[in-house]
Amino acid sequence: MSQKILQINFKFSVPAADLSQGFAPFAQPIAETPGLNWKIWLMNEAESESGGIYLFDDQASLDAYLAGPIVGGLKTHPALSNMSVKVFGVSEEPSRVTRAPIRETVGA
Repeated sequence: MSQKILQINFKFSVPAADLSQGFAPFAQPIAETPGLNWKIWLMNEAESESGGIYLFDDQASLDAYLAGPIVGGLKTHPALSNMSVKVFGVSEEPSRVTRAPIRETVGA
């Protein structure tokens, strides 16, 4: 199994503080997502852009999250637009050198 990075970005049309407050109730359900190791929440208030960087155990866990209700809610939220979703593999050896918070993959 190969770890996967998910990057989701979107524009928002409400004050950044309101957006952050609105996201607060979703932090724990996201933390409990099967196969998710961590999420970093992103905010660029000057550009009205937000999003997240996620590390998943594998593609199946990532796909399940993308097909689930949290991402579904992002896609239909009236204050959010221009959503982009990118998926990356992890280059493990150089990531370890630069102290990335990844786990050792068995057989890598």
